[in-house]
Amino acid sequence: MTKPAASVQSEDAPESADDRLLFALKTKGAMTAQRLAHQLGISTVAVRKQLSRLEQGELVQFQEEVRGPGRPERVWRLTAKGHGRFPDSHSDLTLELINSIRRVFGEEGLDRLIGEREQTMQTSYKHAVREHSDLAERVAALARIRAREGYMAEIEPLEDGAYLLIENHCPICAAAMACQGFCRSELNVFKTVLGPETRVERTDHILAGARRCAYRIEERSAD
Repeated sequence: MTKPAASVQSEDAPESADDRLLFALKTKGAMTAQRLAHQLGISTVAVRKQLSRLEQGELVQFQEEVRGPGRPERVWRLTAKGHGRFPDSHSDLTLELINSIRRVFGEEGLDRLIGEREQTMQTSYKHAVREHSDLAERVAALARIRAREGYMAEIEPLEDGAYLLIENHCPICAAAMACQGFCRSELNVFKTVLGPETRVERTDHILAGARRCAYRIEERSAD
């Protein structure tokens, strides 16, 4: 069993009861009403009332799943409209700019743009991470930066000593869908910032259909 995730809270904390419920489904994935109630610290009756209201608003939906003996349980998750409550940053403008760059400068120009963004990120991230020598502290510093940038980042320590950097939201999803060079670039940034003694592997990818992006981070073996 893995240890509990160490959350790095976004600066945009949810305020209303409905927002907190949607935030829980966004960051923790599909849950039953009972588990949601435990997560939010309220009664199951209150959660079911919220879910019914959010279902009417087409923000959540359920699927009945068999989990052991007895009747199937309703497992709730966000709909596409629900995910839309956590929007891509300026997606329409971003797509327009990407398409314009492609038309005017071609793929080479777009690659240069991504490379410039990558260098800027590396400089900023290195400044925040360089004062930490311990891997856990470096990963935590990286997660704090990503949380501030809207990625809803958190860390999950694994039993084998590795860490899972989880990003429950992608604020540049529209740009990444239009050009996957952004995703490759961000992975390169993580590898560079954490150093050659660290192995970074993407294990979950939103563009591949996953609920989140996640990265396994571990020290490289001496051999």
